[in-house]
Amino acid sequence: MNRIKSLQRPLIAVLATLALVRPLVSIVEYQLDVSDPPAVPIIITLVISAVWIVVVGLNRTAHPVLTLLFTGLTYAVLSIILSGILSPILTGELQGPLAIPVAIIPVLLTNAIWGLAAGGLALLLQRLRGVRSRDAFESR
Repeated sequence: MNRIKSLQRPLIAVLATLALVRPLVSIVEYQLDVSDPPAVPIIITLVISAVWIVVVGLNRTAHPVLTLLFTGLTYAVLSIILSGILSPILTGELQGPLAIPVAIIPVLLTNAIWGLAAGGLALLLQRLRGVRSRDAFESR
């Protein structure tokens, strides 16, 4: 529990908010009636992941895996809220996970896995740099 309390909440919020670029690109495309190649969302996700990994991995973030796990979860919650607010405005009806509540769990799980994977890579980057972080998955 102390690990969670010691997380850098502003960093988590900023990184999660940055990831909102993904749904915002989709919204803009929808409004412009443009469809992108399937690689575009993947590229955006990879760029966001790289930013998360570099920001956390090059800093002395105490718990990189937990930090990015919570970043992924925060992003999931923000994207669900964004969908709930904007879908009725843009399409006239509620769409997304709030319209199908059973979809909320997979959204949270998917983004938690994304955060865990990025956190593991950030931890690896810290280790390669010789930084000893205090992560939840280390033995004491």
